[in-house]
Amino acid sequence: MPLSHSSSLITPCLWFDNEGEEAAKFYTSIFPDSEIGHVSRYTEAGQDQHHQPAGKVLTVNFTLSGTRFLALNGGSPDPKPGSDLNFKFTEAISFQIDCKDQDEVDYYWTRLLEGGGKEARCGWLKDRFGLSWQVVPVQLKEYLGGKGDGQGGKRAMERMMGMGKLDIEGLREAYEGTG
Repeated sequence: MPLSHSSSLITPCLWFDNEGEEAAKFYTSIFPDSEIGHVSRYTEAGQDQHHQPAGKVLTVNFTLSGTRFLALNGGSPDPKPGSDLNFKFTEAISFQIDCKDQDEVDYYWTRLLEGGGKEARCGWLKDRFGLSWQVVPVQLKEYLGGKGDGQGGKRAMERMMGMGKLDIEGLREAYEGTG
């Protein structure tokens, strides 16, 4: 039987080369109810394996809007030919931010792009660390659901596919067939 926990049982671990602490500070500056917790450091122990200097940051525990995360400075090993070791973020994993209005969409979109992030399509972006985010208005579920004339969802999807940052008014107009 699983142990009961007073907090979440699952903590996403984000593997960085060396930027874990910088990333944790960046993310906690953006999201409300966020903080940096325990920071651990490499020691001489295991240096023949990790090749990191003693004192360098190993992990950073941090919380974003009440969700726990761990940043790991694991370095970027040079994989051998044929190896599947390549510790880079891909779009296969992303974090979705449910935004109540356009002001929130604009805020998170702008903040996460600071310092060299890259815009993508359909409300997706990559921050300067290469982590993918979906900045999504909560209204999107309704608009893509296509109730009403039965074509609203199709129109909203077509409009969304042409957007970078999502525009709630544009999605609503497409959904309602008024724009």
